[in-house]
Amino acid sequence: MLQRFKRLFTRKASPAGTPLQIPASRYQMSPADVSPGAREVVEKLEAAGHRALVVGGCVRDTLLGKKVKDFDIATDATPEQVRTLFRRARIVGRRFQIVHVHMGRELVEVTTFRAPHQQTDEAGTGRAHRELARRNQRGILLRDNVFGSLEEDAERRDFTINAIYYDPTADQLLDFVGGLEDIAQQSLRIIGDPAVRFREDPVRMLRAARFRAKLGFTLHPATAEPMNQLRPLLAEVPPARLFDELVKLLMTGHGVAAYEALCEYGLLEYLLPDTAAATADPDAERFLRQALINTDQRIANHQRVTPGFLFAALLWPPIIHTAARLESGKGTGAALGQAISEVLARAVRHVAIPRRFSTPAREIWELQQRLEQPHRKSAEQLLGHPRFRAGYDFLLLREQSGELPGGAGEWWTGYQEASGADREAMLAELQPAPRSRRRRRSRRRAPATDAE
Repeated sequence: MLQRFKRLFTRKASPAGTPLQIPASRYQMSPADVSPGAREVVEKLEAAGHRALVVGGCVRDTLLGKKVKDFDIATDATPEQVRTLFRRARIVGRRFQIVHVHMGRELVEVTTFRAPHQQTDEAGTGRAHRELARRNQRGILLRDNVFGSLEEDAERRDFTINAIYYDPTADQLLDFVGGLEDIAQQSLRIIGDPAVRFREDPVRMLRAARFRAKLGFTLHPATAEPMNQLRPLLAEVPPARLFDELVKLLMTGHGVAAYEALCEYGLLEYLLPDTAAATADPDAERFLRQALINTDQRIANHQRVTPGFLFAALLWPPIIHTAARLESGKGTGAALGQAISEVLARAVRHVAIPRRFSTPAREIWELQQRLEQPHRKSAEQLLGHPRFRAGYDFLLLREQSGELPGGAGEWWTGYQEASGADREAMLAELQPAPRSRRRRRSRRRAPATDAE
């Protein structure tokens, strides 16, 4: 599809300040490519006297022939005006207000055209301006709700390839910033001064890595240049937001490419520093790659993938390194338990892994020693464990990456597939579980009394 786009694309000059306007049919795009819910939102906004256009990744992916899941709408209507037009709509976000409009089962995001905001107050408008847009001392945007025109909105978007607008009513594409040409050139270029834009929102550096992985495009040199200096700003992004971005990076079917981009631009150390440090070990790096290869394959096969399993894999290399360091003077199980607690506590300070995912990850880790050495009494009990399947898959991953020799995974595969009698025979061949040695509690003699 990209080659077809390149053949169809031709540079066309337009007067300064005006967009490049091209019939969408030239790129074989039509209103039918827009979801019914999004078309209805556009129609209702226009009927109320507003302008509304489809914009963002949905336009980009449609032009590239990719499947689109969600459609975004940009409009000159304020969030409050949008909410009054739709029965099932609510305003979300504080830093960047958007409206979620539910059209049947479809969720359509509607944003108001935004404008550049001044860093210094202007006479008469300073107080109101501060209420709509705020930065911290490093230039990071804390609030960005200054509304403007369509032309200004295009300048406020992040990458040129995400700033192409589609008017389904006129069946026309509008390009203010050269996004169509950058798609043809397979170039990722940020709009405006890259250093300023990355300071405004450091997450844009993660988005650059994600688009590179997803699209296979190359970062424009001017866009890549300030990332080395500005990547420490990721430490100021809320950990909950970094969790969402990391999941988008690694769980959309391009995890290996995203991981490579994170390493190349030095971003992984600001997300999961323990994991980044562990990748210096070739065995750990091989394990992580295999985990992401498997994740990409499962997504391609429409199989279920959970963040709990993903983070279990991402944090496993530093856990086993920490456990090895702690093992002297402690039992293997105690060292692993302490390593899990230490590594997980450090990780959540950078990426806020919700408990609904960290708890399954912990259970997967804790199952590994028991799965590595199945015993007669515990095998059937483990098979009924609610996290058995995830723990078993994790064991297979460890063997597949070469961390463990094969054997235990094959045994568990056979045990699950065996009938009742065959299972009993398999159990009979196992060693009995080692007896735990209990210390005898010494009795204290009662103190002597005068009667004695």
